[in-house]
Amino acid sequence: MPPSAGVLSVRVLDPGQQPVRQAAFEVTDPIGRRVVTGESDPYGGFVATVPEGEYRIAVTAEGYAPYHASTLLVAGGRPGPGDIVLEPVDPPLLPEPGHWELDPGHSAVCFTAGHLGLARIRGRFNTFAGAVRIADRMENSSMHVIIDAAGIDTGVRMRDDHLRSADFLDAARHPTIEFYSERFIHRGGSRWAVAGALTLHGVSRSVTLDTEYLGVGTGMEGETRAACRATTELHREDFTLTWQSMLARGIAAVGSSVAVDLDVQIVRKN
Repeated sequence: MPPSAGVLSVRVLDPGQQPVRQAAFEVTDPIGRRVVTGESDPYGGFVATVPEGEYRIAVTAEGYAPYHASTLLVAGGRPGPGDIVLEPVDPPLLPEPGHWELDPGHSAVCFTAGHLGLARIRGRFNTFAGAVRIADRMENSSMHVIIDAAGIDTGVRMRDDHLRSADFLDAARHPTIEFYSERFIHRGGSRWAVAGALTLHGVSRSVTLDTEYLGVGTGMEGETRAACRATTELHREDFTLTWQSMLARGIAAVGSSVAVDLDVQIVRKN
C-alpha cells in the first residue's frame, strides 16, 4: 500500500447486526468530487484504499434510510470508519384491491436505441391504454397494456415514418403492441418484478419489468392514484425486427438493444 494512503473499511449491518449486501457506496472529497464508488460484499463489507484526508460517505440500500457521514483517514492509521448500522424504512403503502386504469396523461412509454455506434436516439409512444387488477395479495395481480404502434415519436417525421414502415414496426399489419402480466414478484422494499408476455411485430416473448413502486397519493380532483417506474431491455432480433444498414468498418446504423423506460400512474376505477 502506498505510504500516503489510508484504508476506508466499512461493514454495513441492519439493526439485528446482520450484514446488508449490495449496499451502494459513494465516497466524495470535501468539495463533492467523487473518489470511489461500489457495493458491499455478501458480508456487508466495503474496502478501498484512498489518499489520506477527510471524506464524506453516502450509503444507500433498498428498504433502508440513506446514511451520510464524514471520516478522517490517516496514512498508516487505523482503518475507518468501521461498522455502519442502517435503519429500515417501511415500504410504500400498496394500492387497494380492485380495478385500476392507466392514466395516459400522467404516464410515459419511452425508449432509447443506439445510433451509428456512438450516439443514442430517444423516443416515446404517444397513444396507449391499460388496465390493472390489484388482487387481495399483490403477487396475484394482473395488468394489460395496449400501445398504438403508429404513435411512435422520435421528433423527426422522416425517421418516424420509417419506424412505422415494414422495415421496422410494420404498423399497418401489426397496429398494436401489447403487454400482459399476471406475475408480480416482490424483490424487497419498493422493488418488484412484473413478468409477462410482450407482443411486438406479431411476435410474443417473455419480458420482465424491473419496477420501483412509488406509493399511493391523491390527485388534484381528489382521485386516488398509484405510481411506479419500470425499466427493461429488449433486443430487436427477438421480435424479428431485423432491418439493418451497415456503415463503413461494419458499424450498424441502428443498435440491436433497446432500453425501455416507463413512468406509470394508475387511477382507481369507480
